[in-house]
Amino acid sequence: QVQLVESWGGLVQAGCSLSLSCSASGRTASPYAMAWFRQALGKEREIVAGITWTTGDTYHGDSVKGRFIISRDKAKNMVYLQMNSLKPEDTAVYYCAAAAKYISTWYGTFDYWGQGTQVTVSS
Repeated sequence: QVQLVESWGGLVQAGCSLSLSCSASGRTASPYAMAWFRQALGKEREIVAGITWTTGDTYHGDSVKGRFIISRDKAKNMVYLQMNSLKPEDTAVYYCAAAAKYISTWYGTFDYWGQGTQVTVSS
């Protein structure tokens, strides 16, 4: 079992930056990948960014490419999401997730989820 805990999101103005972190604990084996998802009110959950644990290969969704950066610290079992140039449409609950096994695409199965943290961007 893996426990994922996200940092507090918060309320920021458009154009500002915010950083989220996610700490992972409980499982001795490293995950294959970790990712950030988000779900806005009334919308489906979408993947924001992902990173493979061992190699550090990253994926960023089209809506955040060039503005958000995912990274990880293997020694600390932490994953980060640096969010720059935030827009009101980035408002959502952000979730940290871990894929225990290999996934062929970023739309594969993520086995563990954090509780989510609200990010609100005001215009």
